[in-house]
Amino acid sequence: MDDSELIQWLTGPDDPAVYHQTMTTLLGRISDDPEVAAARLAAMSTGLIHQIFLTMNADGSWGDPLRFYNDKYTGSVWNLLLLAELGADPADGNVHQACEFILNNSQSPESSGFSYTHSAKTGGGLASGVIPCLTGNMVFSLIRPGYLDDPRVQKAIDWITTWQRADDGESQPPRNANYDRFEMCWGKHSCHMGVAKAFKALAAIPADQRSPSVLAKINELGEYFLKHYLYKRSHDLAEVAKPGWLKPGFPLMYQTDILELLDIFASLGWWDERLRDALEIIKGLQKPDGRWILENSFNGKMLVRIEQKGKPSKWITLRALRVLKAYC
Repeated sequence: MDDSELIQWLTGPDDPAVYHQTMTTLLGRISDDPEVAAARLAAMSTGLIHQIFLTMNADGSWGDPLRFYNDKYTGSVWNLLLLAELGADPADGNVHQACEFILNNSQSPESSGFSYTHSAKTGGGLASGVIPCLTGNMVFSLIRPGYLDDPRVQKAIDWITTWQRADDGESQPPRNANYDRFEMCWGKHSCHMGVAKAFKALAAIPADQRSPSVLAKINELGEYFLKHYLYKRSHDLAEVAKPGWLKPGFPLMYQTDILELLDIFASLGWWDERLRDALEIIKGLQKPDGRWILENSFNGKMLVRIEQKGKPSKWITLRALRVLKAYC
Protein backbone atom coordinates (compact mmCIF):
# COMPACT_ATOMS: atom_id res chain seq x y z
CA MET A 1 0.00 0.00 0.00
CA ASP A 2 1.52 3.37 -1.04
CA ASP A 3 1.11 6.65 0.83
CA SER A 4 -1.91 7.74 -1.20
CA GLU A 5 -3.70 4.49 -0.41
CA LEU A 6 -2.89 4.91 3.29
CA ILE A 7 -4.33 8.43 3.26
CA GLN A 8 -7.42 7.16 1.46
CA TRP A 9 -7.83 4.53 4.18
CA LEU A 10 -7.35 7.05 7.01
CA THR A 11 -9.89 9.42 5.48
CA GLY A 12 -12.56 6.78 4.99
CA PRO A 13 -16.06 7.51 6.33
CA ASP A 14 -16.06 4.92 9.13
CA ASP A 15 -14.11 7.11 11.59
CA PRO A 16 -14.61 10.84 10.92
CA ALA A 17 -12.43 11.81 13.92
CA VAL A 18 -9.43 10.08 12.34
CA TYR A 19 -10.36 11.68 9.02
CA HIS A 20 -10.36 15.14 10.60
CA GLN A 21 -7.06 14.66 12.41
CA THR A 22 -5.42 13.20 9.32
CA MET A 23 -6.36 16.33 7.42
CA THR A 24 -5.13 18.73 10.10
CA THR A 25 -2.18 17.03 11.82
CA LEU A 26 -0.73 14.97 8.99
CA LEU A 27 -1.65 16.82 5.79
CA GLY A 28 -1.49 20.31 7.29
CA ARG A 29 -4.89 21.46 6.05
CA ILE A 30 -6.24 24.60 7.75
CA SER A 31 -9.31 24.53 9.97
CA ASP A 32 -11.52 26.63 7.67
CA ASP A 33 -10.81 24.41 4.67
CA PRO A 34 -14.30 23.22 3.59
CA GLU A 35 -13.26 19.56 3.63
CA VAL A 36 -11.73 19.94 7.10
CA ALA A 37 -14.85 21.70 8.38
CA ALA A 38 -17.04 18.94 6.95
CA ALA A 39 -14.85 16.28 8.58
CA ARG A 40 -15.07 18.02 11.97
CA LEU A 41 -18.85 18.31 11.66
CA ALA A 42 -19.08 14.61 10.84
CA ALA A 43 -16.83 13.76 13.79
CA MET A 44 -19.06 15.69 16.17
CA SER A 45 -22.37 14.37 14.85
CA THR A 46 -21.50 10.71 14.28
CA GLY A 47 -19.03 8.13 15.48
CA LEU A 48 -17.17 7.97 18.80
CA ILE A 49 -17.53 11.59 19.90
CA HIS A 50 -21.26 11.47 19.33
CA GLN A 51 -21.50 8.18 21.26
CA ILE A 52 -19.66 9.68 24.24
CA PHE A 53 -21.98 12.68 24.36
CA LEU A 54 -25.05 10.46 24.31
CA THR A 55 -24.08 9.19 27.78
CA MET A 56 -23.23 12.58 29.31
CA ASN A 57 -25.22 13.88 32.28
CA ALA A 58 -26.95 17.26 32.21
CA ASP A 59 -24.22 18.81 34.39
CA GLY A 60 -21.39 17.86 32.03
CA SER A 61 -20.36 14.75 33.96
CA TRP A 62 -20.61 11.04 33.25
CA GLY A 63 -21.90 8.36 35.60
CA ASP A 64 -21.70 9.26 39.29
CA PRO A 65 -20.54 12.90 39.20
CA LEU A 66 -18.44 12.57 42.36
CA ARG A 67 -16.59 9.52 41.02
CA PHE A 68 -15.19 11.53 38.15
CA TYR A 69 -11.78 9.83 38.49
CA ASN A 70 -12.39 6.70 40.51
CA ASP A 71 -14.79 5.19 37.97
CA LYS A 72 -12.00 4.01 35.68
CA TYR A 73 -12.36 4.41 32.71
CA THR A 74 -15.93 5.60 32.48
CA GLY A 75 -15.88 8.64 34.78
CA SER A 76 -15.77 12.26 33.70
CA VAL A 77 -12.00 12.83 33.61
CA TRP A 78 -11.51 9.82 31.35
CA ASN A 79 -14.23 10.90 28.93
CA LEU A 80 -12.92 14.46 28.76
CA LEU A 81 -9.46 13.07 28.04
CA LEU A 82 -10.89 10.84 25.33
CA LEU A 83 -12.75 13.77 23.76
CA ALA A 84 -9.52 15.75 23.67
CA GLU A 85 -7.66 12.83 22.06
CA LEU A 86 -10.41 12.46 19.46
CA GLY A 87 -10.30 16.17 18.62
CA ALA A 88 -13.74 17.28 19.83
CA ASP A 89 -14.76 20.73 18.57
CA PRO A 90 -14.00 23.48 21.14
CA ALA A 91 -17.04 25.41 19.93
CA ASP A 92 -19.42 22.64 20.94
CA GLY A 93 -21.53 23.37 24.03
CA ASN A 94 -21.16 19.84 25.37
CA VAL A 95 -17.36 20.16 25.27
CA HIS A 96 -17.55 23.44 27.20
CA GLN A 97 -19.85 21.89 29.79
CA ALA A 98 -17.54 18.90 30.30
CA CYS A 99 -14.53 21.21 30.75
CA GLU A 100 -16.36 23.36 33.29
CA PHE A 101 -17.43 20.32 35.28
CA ILE A 102 -13.83 19.13 35.64
CA LEU A 103 -12.56 22.59 36.53
CA ASN A 104 -15.26 23.02 39.16
CA ASN A 105 -14.96 19.57 40.71
CA SER A 106 -11.45 18.22 40.19
CA GLN A 107 -9.18 21.27 40.28
CA SER A 108 -7.94 22.09 43.77
CA PRO A 109 -8.66 25.73 44.68
CA GLU A 110 -5.60 25.64 46.93
CA SER A 111 -2.87 24.42 44.58
CA SER A 112 -4.62 24.46 41.14
CA GLY A 113 -3.48 20.88 40.50
CA PHE A 114 -6.15 18.28 39.71
CA SER A 115 -7.40 15.88 42.34
CA TYR A 116 -8.89 12.41 42.05
CA THR A 117 -11.59 13.30 44.60
CA HIS A 118 -13.93 16.19 45.44
CA SER A 119 -13.82 18.26 48.61
CA ALA A 120 -17.26 18.52 50.19
CA LYS A 121 -15.94 21.20 52.55
CA THR A 122 -14.29 23.65 50.17
CA GLY A 123 -15.65 22.58 46.80
CA GLY A 124 -13.41 21.72 43.90
CA GLY A 125 -10.76 19.04 44.14
CA LEU A 126 -9.48 17.86 47.51
CA ALA A 127 -5.95 19.22 47.94
CA SER A 128 -4.62 15.97 49.37
CA GLY A 129 -5.79 14.10 46.26
CA VAL A 130 -3.83 16.09 43.69
CA ILE A 131 -1.66 13.77 41.58
CA PRO A 132 0.71 14.54 38.69
CA CYS A 133 -0.57 12.19 35.97
CA LEU A 134 -4.13 13.45 36.39
CA THR A 135 -3.00 17.07 36.41
CA GLY A 136 -1.05 16.57 33.20
CA ASN A 137 -3.94 14.77 31.54
CA MET A 138 -6.46 17.43 32.52
CA VAL A 139 -4.24 20.31 31.42
CA PHE A 140 -3.82 18.58 28.04
CA SER A 141 -7.57 17.91 27.89
CA LEU A 142 -8.40 21.56 28.60
CA ILE A 143 -5.83 23.06 26.23
CA ARG A 144 -7.14 21.00 23.31
CA PRO A 145 -10.71 22.43 23.60
CA GLY A 146 -9.44 26.01 23.72
CA TYR A 147 -9.04 26.66 27.46
CA LEU A 148 -5.35 27.62 27.34
CA ASP A 149 -5.98 31.28 28.18
CA ASP A 150 -8.39 30.49 31.02
CA PRO A 151 -6.76 31.70 34.27
CA ARG A 152 -7.58 28.38 35.95
CA VAL A 153 -5.66 26.46 33.30
CA GLN A 154 -2.78 28.93 33.48
CA LYS A 155 -2.57 28.24 37.22
CA ALA A 156 -2.57 24.50 36.53
CA ILE A 157 0.31 24.99 34.09
CA ASP A 158 2.12 26.89 36.84
CA TRP A 159 1.51 23.89 39.12
CA ILE A 160 3.29 21.65 36.59
CA THR A 161 6.24 23.99 36.12
CA THR A 162 6.56 24.42 39.89
CA TRP A 163 5.98 20.93 41.26
CA GLN A 164 6.46 18.32 38.54
CA ARG A 165 9.76 16.54 39.09
CA ALA A 166 11.84 14.48 36.68
CA ASP A 167 14.15 12.80 39.14
CA ASP A 168 15.78 9.61 37.92
CA GLY A 169 16.77 8.41 41.36
CA GLU A 170 19.70 10.76 41.69
CA SER A 171 18.44 12.53 44.80
CA GLN A 172 15.95 12.41 47.62
CA PRO A 173 12.66 14.22 46.99
CA PRO A 174 12.26 17.60 48.66
CA ARG A 175 10.38 17.66 51.94
CA ASN A 176 7.06 19.30 51.20
CA ALA A 177 3.41 18.47 51.79
CA ASN A 178 2.84 18.11 48.05
CA TYR A 179 5.60 15.51 47.80
CA ASP A 180 4.96 13.69 51.07
CA ARG A 181 1.48 12.41 50.22
CA PHE A 182 2.16 9.80 47.53
CA GLU A 183 5.39 7.84 47.46
CA MET A 184 4.47 6.29 44.09
CA CYS A 185 4.19 9.76 42.53
CA TRP A 186 6.89 11.70 44.32
CA GLY A 187 9.37 9.16 45.58
CA LYS A 188 13.10 9.11 44.92
CA HIS A 189 12.35 8.18 41.31
CA SER A 190 9.65 10.31 39.70
CA CYS A 191 6.62 8.45 38.39
CA HIS A 192 7.23 7.76 34.70
CA MET A 193 3.55 8.34 33.87
CA GLY A 194 3.39 11.63 35.72
CA VAL A 195 6.40 12.89 33.77
CA ALA A 196 4.86 11.67 30.48
CA LYS A 197 1.52 13.37 30.99
CA ALA A 198 3.11 16.64 32.15
CA PHE A 199 5.36 16.54 29.06
CA LYS A 200 2.33 15.93 26.84
CA ALA A 201 0.39 18.79 28.44
CA LEU A 202 3.14 21.38 28.07
CA ALA A 203 3.88 20.27 24.50
CA ALA A 204 0.23 21.04 23.65
CA ILE A 205 0.87 24.73 24.30
CA PRO A 206 1.55 26.49 20.97
CA ALA A 207 5.24 27.35 20.56
CA ASP A 208 4.65 31.12 20.55
CA GLN A 209 2.78 30.91 23.85
CA ARG A 210 5.33 28.95 25.89
CA SER A 211 6.72 30.98 28.77
CA PRO A 212 10.36 30.65 29.87
CA SER A 213 9.24 28.45 32.78
CA VAL A 214 7.26 26.20 30.42
CA LEU A 215 10.22 25.91 28.04
CA ALA A 216 12.56 25.07 30.91
CA LYS A 217 10.20 22.37 32.20
CA ILE A 218 9.71 20.90 28.71
CA ASN A 219 13.48 20.58 28.40
CA GLU A 220 13.74 18.98 31.83
CA LEU A 221 10.98 16.46 31.16
CA GLY A 222 12.23 15.68 27.67
CA GLU A 223 15.74 15.03 28.94
CA TYR A 224 14.29 12.59 31.48
CA PHE A 225 12.90 10.47 28.64
CA LEU A 226 16.02 10.79 26.54
CA LYS A 227 18.07 9.39 29.42
CA HIS A 228 15.78 6.37 29.19
CA TYR A 229 15.90 6.20 25.38
CA LEU A 230 12.12 6.39 25.95
CA TYR A 231 11.78 2.75 27.06
CA LYS A 232 14.96 1.53 28.76
CA ARG A 233 16.22 1.44 32.32
CA SER A 234 18.44 4.49 32.44
CA HIS A 235 20.79 2.85 34.94
CA ASP A 236 21.09 -0.26 32.74
CA LEU A 237 20.37 0.54 29.10
CA ALA A 238 20.55 -3.14 28.20
CA GLU A 239 17.17 -3.65 29.92
CA VAL A 240 13.68 -2.70 28.76
CA ALA A 241 11.93 -0.89 31.59
CA LYS A 242 8.43 -2.16 30.67
CA PRO A 243 7.72 -4.36 27.62
CA GLY A 244 4.26 -2.78 27.33
CA TRP A 245 5.84 0.51 26.30
CA LEU A 246 6.83 -1.15 23.03
CA LYS A 247 3.23 -2.07 22.15
CA PRO A 248 1.37 0.90 20.67
CA GLY A 249 -2.09 1.61 22.05
CA PHE A 250 -4.84 4.20 21.76
CA PRO A 251 -6.08 5.74 23.94
CA LEU A 252 -3.45 5.39 26.67
CA MET A 253 -5.27 7.16 29.52
CA TYR A 254 -2.65 7.61 32.28
CA GLN A 255 -0.20 5.17 30.65
CA THR A 256 2.26 5.87 27.85
CA ASP A 257 4.33 4.11 25.17
CA ILE A 258 7.18 4.89 22.82
CA LEU A 259 4.88 5.99 20.01
CA GLU A 260 3.09 8.57 22.14
CA LEU A 261 6.43 9.90 23.38
CA LEU A 262 7.90 10.02 19.86
CA ASP A 263 4.81 11.91 18.72
CA ILE A 264 5.35 14.48 21.49
CA PHE A 265 9.02 14.95 20.57
CA ALA A 266 8.04 15.27 16.91
CA SER A 267 5.41 17.89 17.73
CA LEU A 268 8.13 19.89 19.48
CA GLY A 269 10.50 19.57 16.51
CA TRP A 270 13.03 17.98 18.85
CA TRP A 271 15.45 15.43 17.47
CA ASP A 272 18.07 13.61 19.51
CA GLU A 273 20.05 10.49 18.61
CA ARG A 274 18.68 8.83 21.73
CA LEU A 275 15.30 8.70 19.96
CA ARG A 276 16.66 6.51 17.18
CA ASP A 277 16.21 3.15 18.91
CA ALA A 278 12.52 3.82 19.61
CA LEU A 279 12.04 5.18 16.08
CA GLU A 280 13.50 2.00 14.57
CA ILE A 281 11.17 -0.12 16.71
CA ILE A 282 8.14 1.80 15.43
CA LYS A 283 9.34 1.50 11.83
CA GLY A 284 9.76 -2.23 12.37
CA LEU A 285 6.16 -2.58 13.56
CA GLN A 286 4.76 -1.37 10.24
CA LYS A 287 3.06 -4.21 8.39
CA PRO A 288 3.62 -5.00 4.69
CA ASP A 289 0.38 -3.19 3.84
CA GLY A 290 1.77 0.00 5.42
CA ARG A 291 -0.47 -0.08 8.47
CA TRP A 292 0.20 -0.50 12.18
CA ILE A 293 -1.65 -2.78 14.60
CA LEU A 294 -3.46 -1.82 17.81
CA GLU A 295 -1.45 -3.79 20.38
CA ASN A 296 -2.79 -2.27 23.61
CA SER A 297 -6.43 -1.43 24.30
CA PHE A 298 -8.87 -0.32 27.01
CA ASN A 299 -11.84 -1.75 25.13
CA GLY A 300 -14.37 -3.23 27.52
CA LYS A 301 -13.40 -0.69 30.18
CA MET A 302 -14.51 2.52 28.41
CA LEU A 303 -17.99 3.66 27.43
CA VAL A 304 -17.05 3.22 23.77
CA ARG A 305 -14.96 0.74 21.82
CA ILE A 306 -12.09 2.07 19.75
CA GLU A 307 -11.02 -0.26 16.97
CA GLN A 308 -10.03 -3.86 17.73
CA LYS A 309 -6.92 -5.10 19.47
CA GLY A 310 -4.71 -7.10 17.13
CA LYS A 311 -6.18 -5.48 14.03
CA PRO A 312 -4.97 -2.62 11.82
CA SER A 313 -5.44 0.68 13.64
CA LYS A 314 -6.13 4.02 12.01
CA TRP A 315 -5.18 5.86 15.20
CA ILE A 316 -1.84 4.09 15.59
CA THR A 317 -1.12 4.43 11.88
CA LEU A 318 -1.91 8.16 11.94
CA ARG A 319 0.38 8.73 14.94
CA ALA A 320 3.17 6.64 13.39
CA LEU A 321 2.94 8.47 10.07
CA ARG A 322 3.20 11.81 11.86
CA VAL A 323 6.38 10.62 13.55
CA LEU A 324 7.88 9.28 10.32
CA LYS A 325 7.00 12.49 8.49
CA ALA A 326 8.90 14.45 11.13
CA TYR A 327 11.98 12.23 11.33
CA CYS A 328 12.38 10.22 8.13
